[in-house]
Amino acid sequence: MNQRKAKRFLVPALCALALTAVSTLSQGTAVPNSRELSFYHTHTGKHLNVVYWQNGGYVEPALDEINDFLSDFRTGDRAEIDPQLLDLIYDVRDALGSDGTYEIISAYRSPKTNEMLRGQSASSGVARKSQHLLGKAIDVRLEGVKTAELRDAAIRMQRGGVGFYEASDFVHMDTGRVRRW
Repeated sequence: MNQRKAKRFLVPALCALALTAVSTLSQGTAVPNSRELSFYHTHTGKHLNVVYWQNGGYVEPALDEINDFLSDFRTGDRAEIDPQLLDLIYDVRDALGSDGTYEIISAYRSPKTNEMLRGQSASSGVARKSQHLLGKAIDVRLEGVKTAELRDAAIRMQRGGVGFYEASDFVHMDTGRVRRW
């Protein structure tokens, strides 16, 4: 093929590619440059809005803020929250078309708190080897979203455990093995 014919085919192809890129961006399917989460802790009354991921990586100071915010409010003990858990709750919220605030019921639990909760009620569902002990679980509600819808969106992700506590009106999400209750 000579140069003239090549240009005749190449220019329209490049234009089509550019239009596809613009269309994709306008439909919101492009990867975001940052990920932000908003939290309200139901036990402490504190709020946190934080960009935890930006420009292709986690923001360490933001992760430290999240670790403090999601620490065991009963003992003050702190653990590293699994960044994949943050990605999971971000993706669940995004799948629901929400930008609402997560209401935190429980996140990291110290061994002392976990045993105390287990002792309070044998039927409460507090596991001896809870993912909360590892910083890999969170119990939440999402502002403006029914907890049954939140549960269903989390289940569709297939990225860990999902528990639904209808009477207490919250959903448990973790980054352990895929399971539900």
